[in-house]
Amino acid sequence: MSRADDRWREQLEAWAIPEDILGAAPESPWGLSVECFRRRAEAGDRETTPTTLRALEALPVEGAVLDVGVGGGATSLPLAGRAASIVGVDAHPDMLEAFVGGAEKAGVAARAVAGSWPEIASEVEPVDVVVCGHVFYNVPALAPFALALHDHARRRVVVELTEHHPLDWMRDLWLRFHGLERPDGPTADDARAVLTELGLDAHREERTVVSRHGGGGFASREDALHLIRRRLCLPADRDDEIAEALGGRLRRIDDLWDVGPEERTVVTLWWD
Repeated sequence: MSRADDRWREQLEAWAIPEDILGAAPESPWGLSVECFRRRAEAGDRETTPTTLRALEALPVEGAVLDVGVGGGATSLPLAGRAASIVGVDAHPDMLEAFVGGAEKAGVAARAVAGSWPEIASEVEPVDVVVCGHVFYNVPALAPFALALHDHARRRVVVELTEHHPLDWMRDLWLRFHGLERPDGPTADDARAVLTELGLDAHREERTVVSRHGGGGFASREDALHLIRRRLCLPADRDDEIAEALGGRLRRIDDLWDVGPEERTVVTLWWD
């Protein structure tokens, strides 16, 4: 294991919630609703990003795409106009169902593979382009994960992730409600360091995203608060305190509620 991979793993492990807090949580702090992922995929259809452009320039007409950690398909469905087929891998069957539904609407053939990467990599054939959006921060052992992506791409791998850990913006909330300092890493540059030590020549591009339902969008203020309450392992009777602590980070945009930073930096890493 490389030094960069060790550092990545150690920093991710530092994000673990202490057992006393986790044990007192009224419900699991993890996960997002399928509806949020579906909205993300629909928003992705309307936006051309560096991730989409870098995938398209390597994807032949009627080419094949693999999307690891597909969710609702936000990373791969924007390629539907050129791709003949998309294989989506995800550990959550309900996410795969949303992806297949989105692929049908986009008019592209889709295959859903349930399981965790890279454990199920042998069940998937190589494709022209492999994409992986907003998954790296869920992967402690990044080196074997990335190598399996590389081995399944005939032309290019394109990865998207936020510059900082996606929960980095909640550091003040953890300090306020639990007196807990959260780590300041890992970052997208730490991920790139892992790729570099693997001998992968990963290019880096970034863009600033102004939040338009960065968390996927919520039908009600209560639903948005519920997500943050779960993340913080707090009961429902703390919602007013949570709302006060969030301030302008809890806001209504058009007909949906959004929660989180107004701007964030999103990084595209890609290699041939």
